[in-house]
Parts: sequence; structure tokens; C-alpha cells
Amino acid sequence: MIFSRKRAGAGRHTRDERTEVREANVLEAPVIPEPPARGPYDVSEAPAGVQRLDLGSLQIPAVPDVEVRVQADQQGVIQQVVLVHGQNALQLGVFAAPRSEGIWDEVREEIRQSLFNDGAAAQEVQGEYGTELRARVRTPDGLTDLRFVGVDGPRWMVRGVYQGEAATNPAAAGPLATCLEGLVVDRGQEAKPVREPLPLRLPREVAEQADSAGAATAAAGEAPREA
Repeated sequence: MIFSRKRAGAGRHTRDERTEVREANVLEAPVIPEPPARGPYDVSEAPAGVQRLDLGSLQIPAVPDVEVRVQADQQGVIQQVVLVHGQNALQLGVFAAPRSEGIWDEVREEIRQSLFNDGAAAQEVQGEYGTELRARVRTPDGLTDLRFVGVDGPRWMVRGVYQGEAATNPAAAGPLATCLEGLVVDRGQEAKPVREPLPLRLPREVAEQADSAGAATAAAGEAPREA
């Protein structure tokens, strides 16, 4: 709102200025924030009509040729989510954050320090979502390039870790980047400690199939052997 400043000796314009202010108040429309052009989206802003795999706090869009691999315990609680496309992979994590500010800057510094302590130098670069980390680490399979991406949302943060050519060449991420852009976070309303991983669970039908397969395997293992 811009108010006219009353000039000295301009008393006769007082009525006009007040009228202008009242008219401005009447004509001023409420500002409605537009949804972001790309995700990760908060569930309150997510585009409709998109097929997604619902893992609880994360909903992953269905993108052709992208395989979703999850590691879950016997209760169906997911410990790890990795998207795979060809020789590239994207590991996803989602964490609670405070309402007032993002946490990626702090988390990124902690990752950098941890890598340094393990003998790996990490370089900060500017990416599509802001500052990223790139590092080359030693694994049992040899040297591996990693690219850490963080996205702060309303009371949550998504962390993605690219491996493969996508770790050094963002243009090679292709469908994996499309998954990240279409990701939806359902934070929930309950209070959670900052940086606590948000709960991820297998869809009920998938968990039931896994239970059935596990039961069948156990039964097969208990079958008596013929002499």
C-alpha cells in the first residue's frame, strides 16, 4: 500500500488524500500466492490428476522407465527409497523442519564436514534448487561421484543424492529430475523434532503382497524333505 505524503500548506487536499486511501483499500485485492512452477510440492499445492506412488510422507510421480526401489522392515516401515534409471540413481529422504526457516544450509554444512572427516573433499556448486554439494567418495566398488541436493519446503526438507553420470552432469538426470520436480510431501500436522525423518510406509496392497510372499517362502522352507 502506498500512501500519499501530506505536503506543508496543502490542507485543502486532506479530504482528497483520505478518499484516495479509502478507494485504495476497497480496490486492493487479496494477494493469493501462486503454486510453485515445479516441485517438490507440499501436499496443499500439488497438481491434481497425476499418478503417484503413495509412500506416506512422500508421493512419487509415475515416470516411464524409472524404477522405485524401497528397503522396508517387517512392519512395512521404509528405511530407504532409491529411484533408478539406467546407470543413474537418486536416493530420497524427507525430514521435519521448523516453520520459520529452512534447514538445508545447516544440513549441507554437516554433510560437507562429515565427508571431509572421511577424507573426501566436497565442492559447493549452484544448481537448479540452489547450493548443492558434489563429492567423490571411496566405496567397496571403487570411487563414486555423489551430488547432494536439498529443497526446503513448509516445515519439511527433501534431500536427494544423485549417483552415476547425473552426479557430475545434471543434464543426465533426465527422468530422475522429473521425479524430483513432481515429488509431493505430506508433512502432516503433528509436531516433530527438527530433522527427524518423516515416516514412510509401503502402500497397503504392496505390504500385503510382501507378507504373502514372505509367508509362502517360510512355508516352503519348513516343508519336509523327501528321503
